[in-house]
Amino acid sequence: MDRAAAQNPSLARQDLAQLLKLSGPVVLARLGIMTMGLTDAVVVGRFSAQELGYHALGWAPTSVVLTALVGLLIGVQVMTARAVGEGRRERSGAVLRRGLVYSVWLGLASTVLLAIVGPPFLHVIGLDKDLADGAARALLVFSLSLTPYAVSVAASFWLEGLQRPGPAAVAMWGANVVNLGLVLLFVPGTFGLPAMGAVGAAWGTFGARTFLAVAMLTFIATLPEARALGVFTRPERDRPAEAEQRRIGYGAGASNFLEVAAFASMNVIAGWIGGLAVAAWAIVLNVAAIVFMVPLGLATGAAVLVGKAYGARDPAGITRAGVVSFAVTGVFGLLVSLAIWPAAEVISHGYTREAATIALAAPALALSCLFFFPDALQVVAAQALRARGDVWLPTCTHLASYILVMMPLAYWFAIPLKLGINGIVWAVIVASFVSGGLLLGRFWMLSRRGL
Repeated sequence: MDRAAAQNPSLARQDLAQLLKLSGPVVLARLGIMTMGLTDAVVVGRFSAQELGYHALGWAPTSVVLTALVGLLIGVQVMTARAVGEGRRERSGAVLRRGLVYSVWLGLASTVLLAIVGPPFLHVIGLDKDLADGAARALLVFSLSLTPYAVSVAASFWLEGLQRPGPAAVAMWGANVVNLGLVLLFVPGTFGLPAMGAVGAAWGTFGARTFLAVAMLTFIATLPEARALGVFTRPERDRPAEAEQRRIGYGAGASNFLEVAAFASMNVIAGWIGGLAVAAWAIVLNVAAIVFMVPLGLATGAAVLVGKAYGARDPAGITRAGVVSFAVTGVFGLLVSLAIWPAAEVISHGYTREAATIALAAPALALSCLFFFPDALQVVAAQALRARGDVWLPTCTHLASYILVMMPLAYWFAIPLKLGINGIVWAVIVASFVSGGLLLGRFWMLSRRGL
């Protein structure tokens, strides 16, 4: 792969420029997503460490469903990029229309599923009754925001596939402003309102996501080229294209579900350790998730570049886009690890004033710097593989790494070996290196084969 990039330095520089141009706004949008979560965690944590535990556990099952839902819609982004690569931009409107219908059905089904299954699940996994009750109340409100969020995801993926990620970033930060106002109003109970804690933060999320969906749809509807792109034209039925769009989504959705379900199970293991451990792990996970938004944005840029080259049937372009994306991602992973490691305790103080929680969170956060590098590479490699048509191998890799390796290791390290939160982090480190190594190896192997 490196040889192909080295033989075309000017093309590699062009890919680097496009990657950064695409990924920059996407990273800002993804950071906006996590800033919303960070805002909730900080406001709720400063209100009550107990409510932060409710918030973290109520969010955990919701995050599994939500991330799977996002994966199921990734076909919108890939198929749009392929249409651009084929020189058939007018077909992208059909991709969007399919994606929006799909997103509404997925969002409604997800809400019903969580409302039925979520609260009983929290009560049968060994948590204290008070912890399970508080988390269930937050979960029910979180579930209501899944449909508007799914619609906004389909719209933003479409714009990203068209290499226009900026509007989604602007809309996301607007949603952050809405969320901040609502959580400051609802969580502590401002202006005489009752203090709602974790449930208030969940209502803030609902309001912000509804705003986001409306903003994205309004922007697309007012695009000057909307009609030329086929946004308002009912397309002829194209069953192969519909099937391919769903197939890409199935692989990504299953992969996201497995990975996030595994990480959500870490909340359960932390809950078995104790209430303070849940709050400490919530801090570590929130920081790691914020860091993860940058490689997730780079993964979007990689998927668009690889998908465009795939649509143009350009094997050298596919390889070059992958190499450039992996190099940028690796540099980021190293730099962010070196930045967070010495600042772990200061960062932990930003989340809570409770010394006992900080004493657990700070060393675990410092240790987590060991998995930022491989975790960043594995998500970019997985998206690059899907964009070139290798849908199910990343899913199998995530099954092996996060379900078969990370989950049992986390329990063993944390409970029998009594390493606590640090044991959970060590399990994540091992799984991330396994996943990253397998996915990069797969991309290298396919690059040697060509198309």
